[in-house]
Amino acid sequence: MIKKRLNAIYQSHKNEFSGTCLITRGAEILLSESNGFANLDFNVANAMNTRFDTASVTKVFTAVAVLQLVERGALRLDDKIHDILDLKGTAIPDDVLVKHLLNHTSGIADDADEEAGEDYSALFVDKPNYAIRNCADFLPQFAYKSSNFKAGTNVRYNNCAFILLGLVIERVVGMDYRSFVTAHVFKPAGMAHTYFGAKDEVCPNTAEGYFAVRDENGGFMKWKKNIYSCPPIGTADGGAFTTAGDLNMFICALKNGTLLSPGYTDMLFTPQCAFTRQHDFGMWRTGYGFEFIESDGTVLCMYKEGVNSGVAAMCAYYPELDICLNMLSNRDGSFWTICGELQAVLLEERLKSK
Repeated sequence: MIKKRLNAIYQSHKNEFSGTCLITRGAEILLSESNGFANLDFNVANAMNTRFDTASVTKVFTAVAVLQLVERGALRLDDKIHDILDLKGTAIPDDVLVKHLLNHTSGIADDADEEAGEDYSALFVDKPNYAIRNCADFLPQFAYKSSNFKAGTNVRYNNCAFILLGLVIERVVGMDYRSFVTAHVFKPAGMAHTYFGAKDEVCPNTAEGYFAVRDENGGFMKWKKNIYSCPPIGTADGGAFTTAGDLNMFICALKNGTLLSPGYTDMLFTPQCAFTRQHDFGMWRTGYGFEFIESDGTVLCMYKEGVNSGVAAMCAYYPELDICLNMLSNRDGSFWTICGELQAVLLEERLKSK
């Protein structure tokens, strides 16, 4: 029955969807669909093995890498960021800890304050996006702004907290962020199609991103490529390319202990923030990279979403159902409608199973 419901939702909106959707229950595939075009210039169709930009879903890869370093004793969650990085002269307070950066309670300023409605792509109107290629390149965009609140006293989503975590990884291991995550997260998890591709290089089997240009009344005018809307290559806060299947393998690798020991896996699978917000199906809380929906102290869903111009991504896991939902898209359209309706069905299914 659940297969039919999920498929009906997808089919009802697929004409406005460009991307892939994979839902699994254990080893069982509940839904596996692709639609739209990876390249509109030549009408190259999306397929289940097409790679897509993940935007902020990349943050969970960063979180795993940080916890791996904590597990091996090379780093502590209570370490002060100033004790690891040379941030002298910046506005980043000296009481910000690694764990504050992981769970969005650092209070530091962001380059684009998305919670306040700022547009991330607007950062590159006056500054060329191709000047931002590595974690250190982001520092001038946020490190000298005043904090929003004292670390640990509130929660506010923050992209650049993960840029600092990327710099922490680089300082601790002595290698660049992308190489470390590739070697210690992607490869052990079997994510053979996941990589950090640069938009100004040849990226095989990778979807281009498109956003709609609209008139003053909201009417569609044309599609535009997102090549100037974000940095040309991913870093610790976003931008890795992957497939829906590889995201599924990532969750499986976490569940079976490939990436972290049981204790640290539990830490990653558990909310790590005291501050909550109301959600339609319970309460929302942050964790280390992932976000959580809880009801009566039980985790209903752990997830990470990503969004940029021409990019939408969702990696979600429902522990009690052992269901993974992974969606990726390269074009404005019905992504969030489909994703929201699929999630509602899965959360309702959890209530039926109780």
